[in-house]
Amino acid sequence: MQIISKHGGKYKVEKTIGSTTTVQGLSILLHQARHELSLLQKQASLFISQQDACIEGFLNTLSNADVSVVGPELVFGKLFDHIGFNAISESLFRHLVIARLAFPLSKLKTIDYLYRFQGISLSASSVYRFLDKLNNTLQEQVEQIAFKHTSGLHHNHISIVFYDMTTLYFETSDEDDLRKTGFSKDGKHQNPQIYLGLLVSIGGDAIGYDIFEGNIYEGHTLVPFIERISNQFNLAKPIVVADAGLLSNDNIRLLEHNGYKYILGARPKNESDTIRQQILQNKPDNDQYMIIAKNDQIRLIIAYSDKRAAKDAHNRHRGLQRLEKQLKSGKLNKSNINNKGYNKYLKMQGDVVISIDYEKFEADRNWDGIKGYITNTKLSPNKIIDNYKQLWHIEKAFRMSKTDLRIRPIYHRLAGRIEAHICISFTAYKILKELERLLKKEKASFSVTKAAELTQNMYQITMVMPETKKKQAILLKMTPEQTELSKIIAKNC
Repeated sequence: MQIISKHGGKYKVEKTIGSTTTVQGLSILLHQARHELSLLQKQASLFISQQDACIEGFLNTLSNADVSVVGPELVFGKLFDHIGFNAISESLFRHLVIARLAFPLSKLKTIDYLYRFQGISLSASSVYRFLDKLNNTLQEQVEQIAFKHTSGLHHNHISIVFYDMTTLYFETSDEDDLRKTGFSKDGKHQNPQIYLGLLVSIGGDAIGYDIFEGNIYEGHTLVPFIERISNQFNLAKPIVVADAGLLSNDNIRLLEHNGYKYILGARPKNESDTIRQQILQNKPDNDQYMIIAKNDQIRLIIAYSDKRAAKDAHNRHRGLQRLEKQLKSGKLNKSNINNKGYNKYLKMQGDVVISIDYEKFEADRNWDGIKGYITNTKLSPNKIIDNYKQLWHIEKAFRMSKTDLRIRPIYHRLAGRIEAHICISFTAYKILKELERLLKKEKASFSVTKAAELTQNMYQITMVMPETKKKQAILLKMTPEQTELSKIIAKNC
């Protein structure tokens, strides 16, 4: 009774157990042999086959340079092509957009990413030269591609658009013609900034963008931007939806003069005494509304919500507590007496004493839960309110841009590079929104943020096959979530 191994067609005696001439003896030796075999099998070194040795030797020839992260290209690259951005001939533009999606870092760190994970060697100067050349030359083409894709999602009929603005600040104290200090929505009032205007469709799909000086009044940006987009895409006059920050008599006159219908957030407390008294005396019940005709064309829709009232009251008390804390610490002075936020509750007694106007604070209680809408459309009040609520998509767009894409802070100084940075980020946002749409459509088990993370460790090995000596790229086995993501992209792109 012996234990025999076979390697490369040759047999080898690993261990002799013994010999016998009886059936009973053979049975005993067989039992001993099986026990010895199990012990030998635990000693793997005795059983390294020639094939295993060959594979181990081959793997030892591989290096980190042979392993690359291909997830960003497999997912974001296919979406880039699917939307139509591959019509842009600049290959570096593609790399910078995909890097912004997968690893939203500074341009210098993007260079490191491209070299380490994509094998693309670039110098910092070459990237900055490209940004200088890019400037705003691609904005029209990028917007055209984005609009065509967005229009297709809406069966080539965009009847309503949403507009809003945000501020993007710079890590510097120097101003220029574009970067100006002004009211910052990020709370970075001491930093130079620019305004970014964004136009989207229902669902938040990107249509176009524009950049404005950091000290401009945002109300002066709406009509010129809408007119440019309408003329550029031959867009039939859509209904324009925007928040109260863009409400002004000038804007309303310009919109009407140019033939636009609009739904704008109203400021009921800023209405005339007659209208304010009418609102408070006839306050609607929960989730109800009232209509006030301002003239033959314009209606003021006033809605009330218990849920909004609770939120308004909570925010008012939190703002009051913050003021009381600042007042106690002596941080408030004359410059704080303004109508920004809850500073409206401050008042000055004499020349030096700053206090809180509690009567004004209590008076605002009457307005908790009240929301107003100004419109010249013939839509029903419920439709007007529902359309205005869609503005959260554009708020989400800015949130995605500032978090997922890390569009801010901006470290560039030259206007051309700033414009190029925004163009890259706008393209990346359009791709991110399309990914989000596909994940929702296919009922994916993960979010768009998780999907971006999944791309970061999809690996591929590039090697020369030992027998044929041909170079071959092999995609490593994916996790279940990565496989799900890959199938969604393959199905829709």
